[in-house]
Amino acid sequence: MSNVLFLNIPYNGHVNPTLGLVDGLVKEGEQVTYFCSEEYRERIEKVGATFKSYGKDMTILKNGSNVFMDGNIEDKFINHIEKRLKLNMKILPIIMGEIKGTKFDYIVHSAMFPLGYIISRILKIPSISSFEEFATAKELITGIISGKRIKDYVSTDNYIKLRERLDKFYNVKMPTNILDLLSIKSDLNIAYTSKYFVSHPEYYDDSFIFIGPPIYDRKEVIDFPFEKLKDKKVVYISLGTVFNNTNDKLYDIFFKTFGNLDVVVVMTAYNIDISKFHIPENFIVKNYVPQLEILKYTDVAITHAGMNSIGDLLYNNVPFVAIPIGSDQPYNAARTSALGATISLDTYKLTPEILGNAIKKVQEDPSYLENMKKISKSFKEAGGYKQAVEDIFNFKKQKWISL
Repeated sequence: MSNVLFLNIPYNGHVNPTLGLVDGLVKEGEQVTYFCSEEYRERIEKVGATFKSYGKDMTILKNGSNVFMDGNIEDKFINHIEKRLKLNMKILPIIMGEIKGTKFDYIVHSAMFPLGYIISRILKIPSISSFEEFATAKELITGIISGKRIKDYVSTDNYIKLRERLDKFYNVKMPTNILDLLSIKSDLNIAYTSKYFVSHPEYYDDSFIFIGPPIYDRKEVIDFPFEKLKDKKVVYISLGTVFNNTNDKLYDIFFKTFGNLDVVVVMTAYNIDISKFHIPENFIVKNYVPQLEILKYTDVAITHAGMNSIGDLLYNNVPFVAIPIGSDQPYNAARTSALGATISLDTYKLTPEILGNAIKKVQEDPSYLENMKKISKSFKEAGGYKQAVEDIFNFKKQKWISL
């Protein structure tokens, strides 16, 4: 049995993929202490971990995400990373105070969370990175900052000061390049996909394990009228929980595309004021739905191509159209499209006609399902959380961590 320190970013897309992993570790006798924001306490405690709150407002990690959507974002992007680091430094003493006197054997943290890197070096313990996004930093950066300008962002004055501070007070050497903090490699790295899916396998060395998408039954108790879906054609629409409020026109397009059809449309509208829309009678609009259960009834879906959603759809062979908006979504959509398993549409050029034609094509052209099955097969062969736990225990043996 080992004491495990777990640090994560307060996003559904970062926390949810790790819950099955924590559940698996706890069942093998590991004692997991999981730091996150208060809104995730119930989910984390439900899988057997000891929850700890950062005790600070983490909204900057959420609100800054719209930098990924601006056509002129390079300076904003670097500024956002700096703001994240500033917040990390405020949270650092809180965590160190909470864990004082406790000996941890290893740490697991989001690959996009610099605090995991910092604290693993302060405590001098092995670290494991959780790559909750399919793309590596190199792939994401290429889509954000033009190649000729990447060298201009190797470091900044603020980052240099922060590095010097960490070196002076904690004897922690930070990466020279600030962009390396987008995907922090550790001693062991968990990727929630398959080698077949990634577009540049050469970016992933032997420290990476590919376990497939984070398919895990969280046993959520959510009220939903499933009886309305029986014996009906069902369309499922989800734009996720981060970028879903950036373009109201998308929702109008959905209403116009499917409002007069003999289908039931299940649509998530997370933290969206739906009172401003005229919603057709065949739509069931909810703040949040049990996605895996909904997919059992779904004939075709529309997704923002976030990591969790696209993994669920591909794993379960549900035909879908992708409308990527920001962050890793364009990468996920482009890769799935390149493998012939979906059609990716431009958010800002979308019309009901374009969407309707794409929906029809992914359902009627058998090649989409055939290619989807290839991806799904690679996901299932990756081994899931069971494989991840096995690899972590092998990692413990290599690091002479007590079993």
